[in-house]
Amino acid sequence: MRAPCRRLRGRKGFVDEERTPPAPAIDTTVSHSARIWDYWLGGKENYEVDRRLGDQIEAVLPDIVQQARADRQFLGRVVRYLAGEAGIRQFLDIGTGLPTVDNTHQVAQRVAPQSKIVYVDNDPLVLVHARALLTSTPEGATDYLDADMHDPDAILRGAEATLDFSEPVAITMLGVVWHVIDDAEARDIIGRLKAPLAPGSHLAIAHPTIEITGEKMAEAIRQWNEFGKPPGTHRTPRQIEALFAGLDLVEPGVVSCTRWRPDDTRFGEPPETDQFGGVARKP
Repeated sequence: MRAPCRRLRGRKGFVDEERTPPAPAIDTTVSHSARIWDYWLGGKENYEVDRRLGDQIEAVLPDIVQQARADRQFLGRVVRYLAGEAGIRQFLDIGTGLPTVDNTHQVAQRVAPQSKIVYVDNDPLVLVHARALLTSTPEGATDYLDADMHDPDAILRGAEATLDFSEPVAITMLGVVWHVIDDAEARDIIGRLKAPLAPGSHLAIAHPTIEITGEKMAEAIRQWNEFGKPPGTHRTPRQIEALFAGLDLVEPGVVSCTRWRPDDTRFGEPPETDQFGGVARKP
């Protein structure tokens, strides 16, 4: 059952207490993707069940921690590009995960202090810690929606309180589309999200593949699906490219996240990981 969309809003560094929802119940007996990801990134907002599955997957796929960090660094480079070169001032971050260093609003507002960011997730623990995402520059704004990716219309309605869809918006979906198993459903969700976007809007996706580590990554995903939730699937780079249908891919296209506009290539290209990503522009 999908939970109703709930909003927790921040303005000029403050949290609107009247919009603060009651703390939800958290099931500590079942692992969850946001908490496992937090564990791999060295965070503290996770439970024994998350650490156990995280270690189990790392035993099969030793570079999973590297993949998690590569995904986080990819977010930073993508947001810097969007707020800088692309001139985006509005961000819809779907699948936020637990707050950590250099969240989307921190990166965007360092480049453009007037940036507005709406975070979206449906993990109860992320909701509990949403206050950490709601600090903002005086010129900008942040908002958090407790909403389900499978209900894009509710996300768009909730985001309208902060974002102006007549102006360009950047949607980031990093490490979340893999939880939509069916290709047609994934394309439908993305299609509905991008439909109201103004020309010049952007979409960023990061998604696991098995291009680099092959069977090791496939087995890690099988173990994830057996013991964790929500389930996920890998896709090929071509399948990931298909998710950007109707948009113009930004160079270098869909590549390993480590090789999407890396910060330093003086010593050659960084090693590839099985997290692939890309950014595309709405014409």
